[in-house]
Amino acid sequence: MVVAADGGADAVRHAGLVPSAVIGDFDSLSDETRATLSPDQLHHIPEQDSTDFEKCLSNVDAPLALGVGFTGRRIDHHLANLNTLVRYPQRRCLLLDGTDIVFLAPPSIALDLAPGTPVSLFPLGVVEGMSEGLEWPISGLTFTPDGRVGTSNRATGPISLHLTAPKMLLILPASAFEEAANVLIQNAATWPIAA
Repeated sequence: MVVAADGGADAVRHAGLVPSAVIGDFDSLSDETRATLSPDQLHHIPEQDSTDFEKCLSNVDAPLALGVGFTGRRIDHHLANLNTLVRYPQRRCLLLDGTDIVFLAPPSIALDLAPGTPVSLFPLGVVEGMSEGLEWPISGLTFTPDGRVGTSNRATGPISLHLTAPKMLLILPASAFEEAANVLIQNAATWPIAA
């Protein structure tokens, strides 16, 4: 199912696809694209306290949402979208571009990665964890956005992570997309977890 965030519907139309829904405040949806859509495809949310990405993520219930076009072009939007991943930990969402993928790590995750695969861990809050299969293990470390981060670690082979809070973004090369997507769909553990 293709859901477009506001003016993203223009890119969807230019790709020859038809969105099932367009969600947003409609400040960037072109009149041309809007004219091709029926009223039941348009979900106008006029408030300005959230981004169009947040409007989509909070209103779409799926085993895994794939976000395309939410990284890179504007750094303020990119940061806001990463913030949204952390504020909706109950939603599985993987953002991808031509270079990288990024997602909120679930409480536990195991990925079959080739030795040497870059693995970056970026906290958006205080989080600790344990790891196996990383060149530089994370056990015993406290990660914070204004302190220790885990940029440019590397897999020595398959990795596993166990984290204490829904605050850690996992950044992998785009080549790991299929593995990460399959694991996220199959992994039943999600935030928030029962105490």
